[in-house]
Amino acid sequence: MYFPSWLSQLYKGLSRPIRRTTQPIWGSLYRSLVQSSQRTNPEFNSFAVRTNTCGELRSSHLGQEVTLCGWIQYRRQNTFLVLRDFHGLVQVVIPQDESAASVKKILCEAPVESVVRVSGTVTSRPAGQENPKMPTGKIEIKVKTAELLNACKKLPFEIKDFMKKTEALRLQYRYLDLRSFQMQYNLRLRSQMVMKMREYLCNLHGFVDIETPTLFKRTPGGAKEFLVPSREPGKFYSLPQSPQQFKQLLMVGGLDRYFQVARCYRDEGSRPDRQPEFTQIDIEMSFVDQTGIQSLIEGLLQYSWPNDKDPVVVPFPTVTFTEALATYGTDKPDTRFGMKIIDISDVFRNTEIGFLQDALSKPHGTVKAICIPEGAKYLKRKDIESIRKFAADHFNQCSLLGKLRLECADLLETRGMVLRDPTLFSFLWVVDFPLFLPKEENPRELESAHHPFTAPHPSDIHLLYTEPKKARSQHYDLVLNGNEIGGGSIRIHNAELQRYILATLLKEDVKILSHLLQALDYGAPPHGGIALGLDRLICLVTGSPSIRDVIAFPKSFRGHDLMSNAPDSIPPEELKPYHIRVSWPTDSKAERAH
Repeated sequence: MYFPSWLSQLYKGLSRPIRRTTQPIWGSLYRSLVQSSQRTNPEFNSFAVRTNTCGELRSSHLGQEVTLCGWIQYRRQNTFLVLRDFHGLVQVVIPQDESAASVKKILCEAPVESVVRVSGTVTSRPAGQENPKMPTGKIEIKVKTAELLNACKKLPFEIKDFMKKTEALRLQYRYLDLRSFQMQYNLRLRSQMVMKMREYLCNLHGFVDIETPTLFKRTPGGAKEFLVPSREPGKFYSLPQSPQQFKQLLMVGGLDRYFQVARCYRDEGSRPDRQPEFTQIDIEMSFVDQTGIQSLIEGLLQYSWPNDKDPVVVPFPTVTFTEALATYGTDKPDTRFGMKIIDISDVFRNTEIGFLQDALSKPHGTVKAICIPEGAKYLKRKDIESIRKFAADHFNQCSLLGKLRLECADLLETRGMVLRDPTLFSFLWVVDFPLFLPKEENPRELESAHHPFTAPHPSDIHLLYTEPKKARSQHYDLVLNGNEIGGGSIRIHNAELQRYILATLLKEDVKILSHLLQALDYGAPPHGGIALGLDRLICLVTGSPSIRDVIAFPKSFRGHDLMSNAPDSIPPEELKPYHIRVSWPTDSKAERAH
């Protein structure tokens, strides 16, 4: 195929790796945010009214005249103040001579967290007054001029990471919470990792970054979707829980390699550590198998991993779904510690203990145990009672042993044993999931274990027509430290097989997916993909307690925006164009009447 010369040059430019450069700035923790192996050093002062950032000044700048902009973090005895910007902190000397009275007045009277611009000279701190804990601790600024850009009113909380603040208060005043060092670090690290992912996928491996629609139609199966009314009576859009259908259609369209930092939506109600809107690194490829997708993701994470963490070691280990359940009691095991589940049925095969005999006499009945190293040393009698009560409370759940394993780990760590190293990142692929699961509300019917577009395992296709419950899928999950951070599959690219699974096995209305079925009939290539949960990944990388700590403006666990009070009510006249009328619950009527 002929390509115009300008297009060939463009493609060569996009696929050529950019030279490696590094520049350490603002201590060991911040250094990783400005070191980049694939782009030139950023110029933080371009287009701005400052000459330098607060965090970049060193002894090499002595004697230079500088202009800085930032927030007053701290003031001491009207003699010094600490000025802060996104880059770091610097000490500013407040002039005491009479000729600079106006400057002193501004800097002494401005409340903490006011925004100021100062100009002055970089000088050495007096001997013995250096601060080795500050990257700028050897210098200070002797101010000549100052301007109050905006005064700050009394704050609802101090802008310091060590100050205890309720999460509700942090979310209500999120724009203040974002000034904290930890939030700045989290969001900047997130930005850098996403940028490196773009470089790896687009520049090094030819992926195309494509935006897909947010307004779509409902998808059968899976999580509940948010509805958006249209002006046509009784017709609604749905906000997609993922770009699944679109990325498959892009493969039919011959794009070959698709990627997107995709916004996704799920109406899952109140979930402690979930968000109604979240972000995925969404990927799809043509002419690929499961091994190819896994290798791509391993390389992607290795390339984008922060420099201040231990390097990612590839390939990641792999276990089957069946092995994971048998060994860890869960399909997303934390492999940073042992305490594996062991089958000891043979030991008790001839036992006279009644409840063990009863368990072993049942079909597929087994006796399993968890060995707790040094358990007798660390666990007290009340801990044993707590474990026994936990087992009784969760007795009818298939995942009991998996939960019991984690509960024991929690107890051991509260007693001083180190089991789960917070600096260790233990990746694991889980494969060979079942293709279908029985529906909770009607176990005789089937639902997709992943989604209805997942291809069956090549060895199990015949089971679709005889024993579909036994069929395995080409679905794979990526687990990190006991958290699912990604999931994907090889897709069904045959229209007849897709129609059979939807209509016959899942009892779905195929008319809803007629566009996709039609596309598969027009020469769809074999294809597969994966989506990484960006919020969860960054949460684990930064060691944050919640995904809300790595999202700029998250919702509360009830799905509310505490800053703007969304969701909000809409006047009836604004609902008329959408042919909608609110029907208030009976108990709410009484409350609204008072």
